[in-house]
Order: sequence, then structure tokens, then C-alpha cells
Amino acid sequence: MDSVKGLVLRSTGSRHEVLTDEGVISCTIRGKFRLQEEDATNPVVIGDRVDIQINNDGSGVIVERMERHGKLSRRAAGRKVGREHVLIANLDKAWVVQSVRKPRMNPGFIDRFLVMAEYRGIEAGIILNKMDLMDERAEDYIAFFVELYSGLGYPMMFTSIETGEGIEELRSAMDSGIHVLVGPSGVGKSSLLNALRPNLELRTGGISESTQKGKHTTTYAELVPIGALRMDAGFIGDTPGLREFGLVDIQAGELSHYFVEFRDHLNECRFPNCTHDHEPGCRIKELVDEDVLAVERYESYINMLRSVQLGDQDVGR
Repeated sequence: MDSVKGLVLRSTGSRHEVLTDEGVISCTIRGKFRLQEEDATNPVVIGDRVDIQINNDGSGVIVERMERHGKLSRRAAGRKVGREHVLIANLDKAWVVQSVRKPRMNPGFIDRFLVMAEYRGIEAGIILNKMDLMDERAEDYIAFFVELYSGLGYPMMFTSIETGEGIEELRSAMDSGIHVLVGPSGVGKSSLLNALRPNLELRTGGISESTQKGKHTTTYAELVPIGALRMDAGFIGDTPGLREFGLVDIQAGELSHYFVEFRDHLNECRFPNCTHDHEPGCRIKELVDEDVLAVERYESYINMLRSVQLGDQDVGR
């Protein structure tokens, strides 16, 4: 059988749609390959580069997965030790999507996302959507965090589906490489994808009146091309809405290294194994007291530290 290289565009359980130079081919996974991936719930995900063998009927079998250079994952359902659920592989940039209102911007979610991106070595950015909903009540709150995250070096995009604000800038930023939009349901990920590629007609949902959280609309993972469908195009990963974002594999002693503003000061504490929580002579706490480091980010760090120490690494607060 002929063997060709491809890019996994869609994963729907046992079937995977793979883009090749010859077109999109529907593939299964070779059984032996699946058995080798005991530590992951899904051995092949969107963004994976794979080798496939073509069957006589035009379908394919994935026989090998290339080495991944970046991935985002969360703890698998059931929280079995050592198991992870990989969301997307071979990322060039990951964007966390939040909304001005309905639902309100959640800095805790952003911070967990940024920590995981730093841990995985993936470039990260922030998209603030629904800018048309900005009002006086939200303005000061939003402005504070925009200044905070921009000052930390994270690029920010400001978008609105209703007015078209920022859509062309976002499309330009994603015209090459593999990107992912991650955020809780209701912030407008599918609506943004629809705006970037109007012919997609992805399903969108409203906000639950009782919880003010979004209703899930994406049911499978998909890699969406920006522009023409070809191997070197820009792609966006569309994944089911996340209410949780786990700190998979991160240990308590290393968590502070993934807060970019902490790094230059970690060797200034009295104790080399300082957790920056209760220890005397902690330079991080001193800088927080001096308003050099933002207390909001420090509180996020402490919340994550507690979760990691308790072994409860999937936190949705």
C-alpha cells in the first residue's frame, strides 16, 4: 500500500480526517499504534502530523505519528493518575478567548491557561471578545487587566462580531501556522471562527440565564483552515468549550517558574526551595507588598499552588 504524510484536521472518535497533498482522506488508527499510547486517552489529535497507508477503497490507516513540538492537554475524565487528554498538537500559537461581559472576563482562567502555555513552551496571546458590550461598569475592570497582561508581554486582540472590530487583524495574525482558541463556553469562539470563515456556519449557543455560563456548541475537535485548504495554510483548532483547564504534570516546586514576572526574582528568596507562600524572607511576597508584582497574579499563583499541592489539578474557578 502507498504511504503518504498528512495533517489531522478532524477527530470524531474512531475516525480521523487527514489532509494530504492528494486531498482529505478518512482514516482509522492501526491497532498496534493505539496500544502503544497507554498514557493518553487519544493517541491522535488535531494538529498531529502522521504517516498513513492508503487502502484500495481510498480510505486510510494511520500507521505513525510524528514527534510533537507543542500540545495543550487536560486531565482525563476520572482523574486517573498518569492519564491526560490531549486537545491539540503542534501548536504555533495559543489564544485564550474571554468576553467583556456575558460571561464576564475570568482572570483566573487566563492565568491557568498562560501557565500551561509557558510550561509547554507555546507562544500565547489573549483575545478579548464582545467589545460591543463594553460599558462603564466593565471599563475600569477590563482596562486594569489589559494593562496587566500587556505589560507581561502577552499580545492582546480586541474583537466584536457585532461591529466587526478586530476581525481582519485576527485573520492576519493567523494566516500561517497552527493556532488554537481556548476559553469557557459562551465567550464566542465559534462566532469568531464563523467571522473568520463565514462559510463554516459553526453552531453557536446563547448564555444560560441561570448560570450566566455558555452553552456548549462544539462537539468534536476540528482544525479549521484560514483561507485555502492546503498543507501550508494557517489553521485554527476548534475544541469543545472548556469549563476547566488543568495544570497537568506541573509540580508545586516549579509552578512559580511559569509566572513570567516571577522568574527574575526566584533566586532572591532566603530559601532556595521557597514556595512563595508562608516562608520568611520571600522576595516574591515583598515585591507584591511593594506593588511591583500584581497582587491579582500572586493570588492566582496561590490558588494554583493549593490545587497542585492537593492533587486537584483540574480547577474551573
